[in-house]
Amino acid sequence: MTFRTLAAATLLAASTILAAPASAQETYKVGISAGLTGYAATVDRAWRDGVELAAETVNARGGVMGRKIQVIVEDNRSEPQEAVTVYRKMLSSDGAQVFVSGCVSAGNFAAAGLLVRAKVPMMLCSILPQQDAQLKWAFSTLPPAGFEVEKRLEYLRDKTQIRKVGVLHDPTPYANLQKSVAEKIAAKYGIEVVGIEQYKQDDADLSVQISKMRSAGAGAILKIGLGGSTLTAAKNIKQLGADMLLLTSLEDIAVFKPVAEVLGDKFLFVAAPSQVYDAIPESPLKAEIGKFLGPWKAKYGDRDPNWASRGWDGLMLTVAAIEKGKSFEGEAVRNAYEGITGFQGTTGIYNFSPEVHQGITENPFLIATIVDGKIKVVQ
Repeated sequence: MTFRTLAAATLLAASTILAAPASAQETYKVGISAGLTGYAATVDRAWRDGVELAAETVNARGGVMGRKIQVIVEDNRSEPQEAVTVYRKMLSSDGAQVFVSGCVSAGNFAAAGLLVRAKVPMMLCSILPQQDAQLKWAFSTLPPAGFEVEKRLEYLRDKTQIRKVGVLHDPTPYANLQKSVAEKIAAKYGIEVVGIEQYKQDDADLSVQISKMRSAGAGAILKIGLGGSTLTAAKNIKQLGADMLLLTSLEDIAVFKPVAEVLGDKFLFVAAPSQVYDAIPESPLKAEIGKFLGPWKAKYGDRDPNWASRGWDGLMLTVAAIEKGKSFEGEAVRNAYEGITGFQGTTGIYNFSPEVHQGITENPFLIATIVDGKIKVVQ
């Protein structure tokens, strides 16, 4: 009788374990392919930190549908082929169920086919793949590239007498897309693009390109690209004695501060709402940024919040999709992404649909400069 009782108790315990809900025993695995080294390091490290901070916040309140979030990060070195390698590794070895990946567009493009075959969706910091099959599984927190260009052209039209500009860009897909937008829409603002020059991210001198645009009559340069090349351009403008404005795209404020020291008020940049939080009026946008800035400042102090806040949005959108679709399965999450509308993020309101996978549809940007080490909104 003792043996039978013990056997029955053991069988009951085993059946209880087997019957326990999977969600109580598993984590939800979120993969990040990020350029932690290379030209995208500044922005992608911040993106990663924002995703991880959001995961910590969600886990502290119990996770999503009973599961804690596990973030898996791999460095793609800002290189497309390396991105393919790390995506494949996180899919096959780590079991990533969704990707909330960084800003290296070419790397996300190169790996998109892998995710389509695996039926794993991705929420990106970058622009989206162009092939329909790949686009179906990709979503982005990045506003349309034209928004950055429009804000700079608006500033030149409204605040200056400059009507001729040059475009200086790196070879990345996002930079090429912005360059194409500038060519197409400049005339609408009464602006003429008189020169377009490309550079490599590791170029130590951009004076040849700048001199060509200056000779063509450009009174301002729309600089498109990340990293130390912005400081290189600023130094070259000053060395050449060129009376030109330098208007750059989104970047980490840490990159911009030495640029401002070189060019002063002749340097302006596109700013995201989280970078100019104090200048934003009370609104749902400011309230949402505040939810992020609290834990961000507690952990990282005065570090630039822009790219991290987008990573935060990427993870929070993924949580919203899981809860909306009531499923962790890849296709269900993908479908739920398309149904998210009116989602207040730290950059703006996201409205996704089967036709729109780039959720920010209203321009959230401002134009700013840096005076005495502090950010000042000028438009």
